[in-house]
Amino acid sequence: MWDDAFPSFLIGLREGLEAGLIVSILVATLVRAGAKSRLPQVWTGVLAAVALAMSFGAVLTFSAASMSGTAQEAFGGTLSVIAVAFVTAMVFWMRRSARSLSGEIKEKVTGALAMGAGMLVVTSFLAVGREGLETALFLWTTARAAGESAGPMIGAGIGIFIAAGLCWGLYRRVLKINLTRFFTATGAVLIVIAAGVLGYGLRDLQEGGVLPGKTAYAVDLSQSIDPGAWYSTLVQGVFNLTPTMTWLQVVAYAGYLGVVMTLFVRGVRTTAVKPAGPAEPAKPAEPVESAEPAAEGEPAGQPVKPAADGKPAEETRPGAPARRRPAWVVPAAVVAVPAVVAGAVVAFGGSKPVGAQTVAVSEKECGKGFTAPKPGRQTFQMHNTGDKASEVYLIDPASNAVYGEIEGLAPGTTRDLVATVAGGSYAWRCVPTGGKAVTSASVRVSGGAAGKAVVPVSEADLAAPLTAYKQYVNQGLTTLAAQTKQLSDDIAGGNLDAARTDWLTAHRTYASLGAAYGTFQDFDKKINGRTAGLPDGVTDKDFTGFHRVEYGLWHGQSASDLAAPAARLAEDVTGLQKAFPTQDFDPADLPLRTHEILENTLQFELTGDADQGSGTTLATADANLAGTRELLGVLRPLLASRDAQLLPRVDADIDRVQKLLDSAHHDPSWTPVDKLDATSRARLNGATGQLLEDLAPVPDLLEIRKSA
Repeated sequence: MWDDAFPSFLIGLREGLEAGLIVSILVATLVRAGAKSRLPQVWTGVLAAVALAMSFGAVLTFSAASMSGTAQEAFGGTLSVIAVAFVTAMVFWMRRSARSLSGEIKEKVTGALAMGAGMLVVTSFLAVGREGLETALFLWTTARAAGESAGPMIGAGIGIFIAAGLCWGLYRRVLKINLTRFFTATGAVLIVIAAGVLGYGLRDLQEGGVLPGKTAYAVDLSQSIDPGAWYSTLVQGVFNLTPTMTWLQVVAYAGYLGVVMTLFVRGVRTTAVKPAGPAEPAKPAEPVESAEPAAEGEPAGQPVKPAADGKPAEETRPGAPARRRPAWVVPAAVVAVPAVVAGAVVAFGGSKPVGAQTVAVSEKECGKGFTAPKPGRQTFQMHNTGDKASEVYLIDPASNAVYGEIEGLAPGTTRDLVATVAGGSYAWRCVPTGGKAVTSASVRVSGGAAGKAVVPVSEADLAAPLTAYKQYVNQGLTTLAAQTKQLSDDIAGGNLDAARTDWLTAHRTYASLGAAYGTFQDFDKKINGRTAGLPDGVTDKDFTGFHRVEYGLWHGQSASDLAAPAARLAEDVTGLQKAFPTQDFDPADLPLRTHEILENTLQFELTGDADQGSGTTLATADANLAGTRELLGVLRPLLASRDAQLLPRVDADIDRVQKLLDSAHHDPSWTPVDKLDATSRARLNGATGQLLEDLAPVPDLLEIRKSA
């Protein structure tokens, strides 16, 4: 939580000090002008600005909550980019304006005094409102990036509290702060933080489908960095840098930081070092540079005109009737108006769409209020009136096919379910936690083509594919045990040339079992672990397995040096072969692995990150592709009955990737990935990325659903 608090603390401190300085100058100017009775007008404007900022934050929060997941990603990403633009503009504006801030505000106050009470309220409102809106936007963005609001809100609160204390000290002449240096230092830190917010926002836009490249990773340290470690949490919370970042994120982060920081530093130097010019008449020193003058002891300066007619501001014209209204009316109004407007925006903008049905869900009754909808894209508001959380499905009652679903609808809550309705039968199926499924009466919709639905999958449906795949893995482990023993024997006998051939053969066998890695537990780290995260790298005692042997074989180590690592590899494979039949294999893992195997291939093999000297990562990629093909083979019947067009697309993609890999295979050698020409490498990455995109629906199509 505290790591997420720092960016918000800094923005709260900086924006709070900026707004507080403006208020301090307003108050000091009015006191010096003998217009203390006008101070409530200043506080009314400040109160209105605070109410507006809080209402703006509420609109952001509740508007986003009413969107779909994809829309939330796009919405959040867009606002993150806007927040970066605001923060950048604010940093540069404050760097230029810190010295002259007092004079500018005094000029505005003088004009407002001459024009009446309303203009003084407007002046203070506008002066503080901008900072309030910027703070609300930045806080919303950082809270969304952190995934929780407690840390950012606490950080911002502490920052604003300290800023208020500093402003009070400046006003009372207790403190002296060089504001130019303060805003320069905090500006530089904010630029670094804003670069991370920009990267996070662009990632949201990629996840929301607005920008391409969400699987084109420039860096992936997830295998070497513990995301739960204190240092990972600190870096991610403060700078929004994550172990996995796409090329777009990295380029945007580096580009923004390089360009904006360079311009900022250059501007600071230009301001600090000015060529000497002709002497000018001495002017009263601006007090904001050190501290805003207090009402008492104010140095002599240009007098402020209290009013256009020269009379004190608090005087009233003799004989004029005194019209008094309660002192609370205006403050209450300036708070109520933004709140009411925000409530209306949330209610009418984020509430149920026109024509949406509200459908009740409970343990005993499902689908109350459901009537036959019109064809087309429909939004149903699902309201859980029961005492238990529930899974909710819009189904075809004849086939149990699912048109839409909500997982974990909590008691007393309402969530939108969006589905495209066409000709056919529809019903609701509710599955409360720990309870039995309840199905509503069905309705018939006429008109339009048949709606697209997904036939649900149960654990029983995946039982046969799981059995077939486990048999494939068992056979592969038997082969692998023999191959690693041969590898160990060759190294023990000093035949390192044969060992290099044996190593590649055995490693390809292991790579083809990718869908089972999740069940191998600690064996996978022992057999196929990398140096990432090991303190001593390739010399670390915990660096074992295939990549340890690979490093030795291709870095000139002797047979005596490699005998122990090779023997240990063979022992670990034998241990895995014996343990695998008794290990738990979640059937839900099968659909997930269809995508994950090649996702890891794109991140590690096709970047060369996994290479320890053999230059055979493309051979490993080829084995991963074979493993994916095998996995799709056991799932093919289930996929064919749910999306007839998917498998032909995927098969064509696999053939395309296979041809590109074959072109890099010159029996018995493989072209190292870093030796591929730029065109070939781009084609291979592009074809693999397209295959990943086409495989993406598989986990959803074959998700185990309680409606089955």
